[in-house]
Amino acid sequence: MEPHIRVHVVPVADNLPGLVAVRDSKDPTGPALAFTPTAWRTFLTQPPTRA
Repeated sequence: MEPHIRVHVVPVADNLPGLVAVRDSKDPTGPALAFTPTAWRTFLTQPPTRA
């Protein structure tokens, strides 16, 4: 891998009923974000906006 390329890994747990949990792989014991499946789908399908 090129040294100037950064790789971001975000583990996503989608095996929990009614919940999608997301965390930062660089901080596995840190906090997690919890989304409803609908909110997670919305997050993934909305284009980013820049201010």
